[in-house]
Amino acid sequence: MFSIKPMSSEDIEFAVRITDKMNWNLTEQDFTFMMQLEPEGCFTLLCSSEKIGITTTISYGRIGWIGNVVVDERYRRRGAGSAIIKHAINHLTSKGAETVGLYSYEKKADFYAKLGFKRDLQFVVLNGKASSSNVEASNVKEARKAEVQKIIEFDSSYFGASRRKLLEKIINELDNLCYYYIENGEILGYAIAKVYDNYAEIGPLVCRRERSNIAKNLLGAILKRVEGSEVSMCLPRKEKEIINMLLTSGFKESFTVVRMFSGPIPFRDCVYIAESLERG
Repeated sequence: MFSIKPMSSEDIEFAVRITDKMNWNLTEQDFTFMMQLEPEGCFTLLCSSEKIGITTTISYGRIGWIGNVVVDERYRRRGAGSAIIKHAINHLTSKGAETVGLYSYEKKADFYAKLGFKRDLQFVVLNGKASSSNVEASNVKEARKAEVQKIIEFDSSYFGASRRKLLEKIINELDNLCYYYIENGEILGYAIAKVYDNYAEIGPLVCRRERSNIAKNLLGAILKRVEGSEVSMCLPRKEKEIINMLLTSGFKESFTVVRMFSGPIPFRDCVYIAESLERG
């Protein structure tokens, strides 16, 4: 009844339309970006010849990530969602993934649990207007081309796999921001922001747990640069100090998700802000 094919450029309009029904605010550029990162890892679900769902994935080698998953309401609870998730998992394992991760809305966590995913941490999405007056921004440097390799290696040591193809693409985009903190020649933390017209999405941020104050400085540097813009970020609920700092600065909690994994959890403990819900 159901069939799955690789997403093509002709499917992007449908992908935007079906995700709009979920109020995800994804654009054609978002799906084009995902298809550039993982040309064989974005899929369209069909019933006969009718397009009824999509999913996106990205492979980091031993870790794979499932992003957007949405199925037309008319076909839910009929095996369509399970079919496309299993297809995505098979794709990622064929690329070498030992672990597959995703972010799930709380109400969907039981669905993913039945497919072998286990709960890890609860994450909260915060939104607000950037202000440079509320946090410090000392002892951080803006990354140049020469630092990118060190940042990627630092990120890999905590994420558990190399996100080179993603991080290079983000950092090299002219409007985006990347700051890092270095001490005695060693990187202790970094943060990236994807910057659009009057809007910025902060993440990833990775910082040594024992130097969590550095994360505040990195956030301060970015918030100063995007002052006045609307900002969004997704971070673990357990990062109470950073969350309280942001709430005090006027940020509001938008919604929560739970990070889930199929396979061993690869991450080393660190202060963390997700790159995005789509890519970990």
